[in-house]
Order: sequence, then structure tokens, then C-alpha cells
Amino acid sequence: MDMNMPEQPRHNASSTEILGSDKSTGEQPMELFIVDEHTEHYLTLEVNDDSYRGMLTGVLGGIGGCGSVGLTLMLAMRGVFDPIMLAIGISLFLLPFLWETVRPLPLPILFNRRTREVYFDHDGELFHAPWDGITAVAHEFQLVGAQIGSLQNASLEIRVWKFGEPEIALMVSLGAPFGKSLALQKGFWEYIRAYMNNGPYFDEYGNHSESDAFVKSQLGVRFKLSNSFKDTLARIRQAKKDAGGKNYLGADDVFTLITSPMFYLPGKIQEFTYSIAKRRSRNLWPSLVTERLKANGPTTRLVDLECDGGRKAE
Repeated sequence: MDMNMPEQPRHNASSTEILGSDKSTGEQPMELFIVDEHTEHYLTLEVNDDSYRGMLTGVLGGIGGCGSVGLTLMLAMRGVFDPIMLAIGISLFLLPFLWETVRPLPLPILFNRRTREVYFDHDGELFHAPWDGITAVAHEFQLVGAQIGSLQNASLEIRVWKFGEPEIALMVSLGAPFGKSLALQKGFWEYIRAYMNNGPYFDEYGNHSESDAFVKSQLGVRFKLSNSFKDTLARIRQAKKDAGGKNYLGADDVFTLITSPMFYLPGKIQEFTYSIAKRRSRNLWPSLVTERLKANGPTTRLVDLECDGGRKAE
């Protein structure tokens, strides 16, 4: 890049594509581990890596807390009751749980099938865009460094407008671009397109389906700490099948088989804590949004309200 050419464009024609809501990219739908909720009426995308909210509670409460409570019970069975040990065990769960659930999660990017529009919260301000006619910008670029070499990345962005002040617009990234290719981002756009245009459930080609099998297969790929033992068993069974009865267990298989059950309880506590934090955060959406997420809520778009004079009663 010539540093003496400040007017050089950020994107070039060979690495940037404009994607539309009504035109296929040619890729098959693919979920990129950022869909938080896929429901009949709306789809939400995480705006940053907050899916691990609750991990502190899981580790402290699942290991330290349960260990302390378990030790207290064992001592109590022998006639020795230690209230301090019990209080420590409860505190190791309760304190991080309250800290992680009281702090609100960032609101997700929300695609509403009922009203066919997109919602986004930016510093407490509501931004939106109608789905019909929306375009996304997919841009592929390389990140180069002495330590990392050259990494291929691709961004996917849409434009949204501030409710009541449409002259103020934002470009919103649909997930982090790092480690993604242009084909992956186009596949993710197809996932969103299939949901909005043919959903809520669809097959591997994006066509409407009464079965949720394909959607579940996509969402089920995401790693869950509580599934570590189940995943380990499945991998060992497959290794046994591939080995044809020969010795198939390695030292790493034995290690993970022994240690993975330890992650079940912390994983379940983490998932529970995250679900509570997410439920509390839903109340941060303005009523204009929450009422449109209900099965019997209004179907008017926010852009229609703006055209009719803004926040008037419906």
C-alpha cells in the first residue's frame, strides 16, 4: 500500500461483494457459531463473545462451591458440622452468580420475521432497518504480520438507521471477521436469508422445511463444556469402529475420558447463569421492539411509524 495515497479506497472490486435480501449468493446456508436464539418469530446474533458469561460461576460454583458443600455433608454424616465450610461453598456459587447475572448482557442483533426488519442497540439508542431491500457488504481482506504471517479474513456488514432520526446511520458487523473467508460469510448470509424469507426452518439448500433437523444440526455444532464427556465417548466409539477392533485408545483418549466428566457440572452452571443473564437483558429493549416479538404483537415496521409521524399510538 502506498502511504502517500490517502485517497486509496478501503475495498477493491475483487474482494468486495454486495449481497441482497432477495438474491441468492450461490452458497449453502451455514451458521458461524454466533446465532444465540433461533425461534419461530425472531433470530438473534451475538454482538461480541459474551456466550461464555457464567464461566466464572461455573468454575467457582461447580468445582469450589460443590466441593465445599460436598465436604460439609460428608463431615456432617460423621457427626461433624462445619458452618464456615458450608458458607464458603454457598458463597463460591452465589457471589459470582449475582455478579454475572446483574450485569446486563449487550443486546444482540435481532432479525424479526413477523415485521421483516432488523433491530440493533447502540449505547442505548435503537437502530433499525427493513429487511425487504436490505443489502449487506461482504469484504475479504488479509491480515499480515511478522508473527502470524498472512491470515485470510472476511467481514459482513449491514446498514441500520437510528429510530426517529434516519439521517444517522451505522454499519453493523454481523460477527467478527477474523478467520473467515468470503465463502463462509456468504453462507452465513444465506442462513439469515433462508430464515427471513423461507423460515423459520429450512433445509441445507435454504428451502422451507417443516422439520427443524437441519437448523438443529447447525446450532448443535457449537461447543458446550457440559457436552465434553458425551463428545469424548462419541469420538472413542468412532475410533473403535475405524480401528476394526484393534487397540484404538491413546494416552490422550484415556486422559480426556477421565477428566471430561469433571466439566459437566461447571458447564451446566455456566449455561444456566448465561440463560438468566440473557433473560434479564431482554427487558432492556424498548417496548416498540418487545411488543413486536410477541406472536400477537403489532406487525407494523418501525420505518412505517417514522413515515406516519414517529412514536404515535397504534
